[in-house]
Amino acid sequence: MATTGFAVNAGLNALFIYGFGWGIAGSAWGTVAAQWGMAAVYAVIAVRAARRVGASLRPGLAGVGRTASAGGWLLIRSACLRLAMLATVSVAAGLGVTGLAGIQVALTIFSTLAFALDALAIAAQAMIGHALGAGDAARVRAITRRLLVWGVTGGAGLGILLALLTRVVAPVFTSDAGVATLLPGVLLVMAAGVPLAGFVFVLDGILLGAGDARYLAWTGVVDVAVYLPLLLLAHGPIGLWAAFGLGYIGARAVTLGLRAFGSRWIVLR
Repeated sequence: MATTGFAVNAGLNALFIYGFGWGIAGSAWGTVAAQWGMAAVYAVIAVRAARRVGASLRPGLAGVGRTASAGGWLLIRSACLRLAMLATVSVAAGLGVTGLAGIQVALTIFSTLAFALDALAIAAQAMIGHALGAGDAARVRAITRRLLVWGVTGGAGLGILLALLTRVVAPVFTSDAGVATLLPGVLLVMAAGVPLAGFVFVLDGILLGAGDARYLAWTGVVDVAVYLPLLLLAHGPIGLWAAFGLGYIGARAVTLGLRAFGSRWIVLR
């Protein structure tokens, strides 16, 4: 459904921009039309499914309240992640144009790797939620172990690949000699930390699937509190990335690992 919606969006944009000559406004109208169309289709699907099982279409206030509560904690968690990223960029700005550009390229590459590893985190959310709902603690533990192996192994594979391509990657992103010179060192530090990131992203997905939003929020605050002093000690782009990729991600690994290797988050439904 999402793929179809994106394809329709692209087609409408082409029609409105080039066919009707609307320019940038055509892109906006194409996106608006596609989004409303997707919303309408999803509404029809939801109504049909509700009627099929005899479920009411009226919102359940208790469920809405629980969702709002969890959403509030997740908002704090996400805000902490954003604060860490913004603080990193803020410090990078003090390194000059070349240093800032290098860190921005590094963040772009790291985000790409994160999306690849996040596929495991999304799978963790679904499988952990299903196992908890089925009341199967043994399966929860088995899923956790298996996904952590995949996360660390996948991170190690991506890290090795990145390390081998450090000299090749830089010219893809920049033609500036200064940025191209500093990037390999930054990327080597990043490569060393990618397995740790795989561990963190999988644990994050596992605890999200378990509905452990409050813990994620409070530890998000703790992780940022640990990270900010490390930023003050960082020197140069390589030191800055070490603070982020090893220091901040390492703090998250500790706080998430302490929770996941315990049993308080395993609440059978």
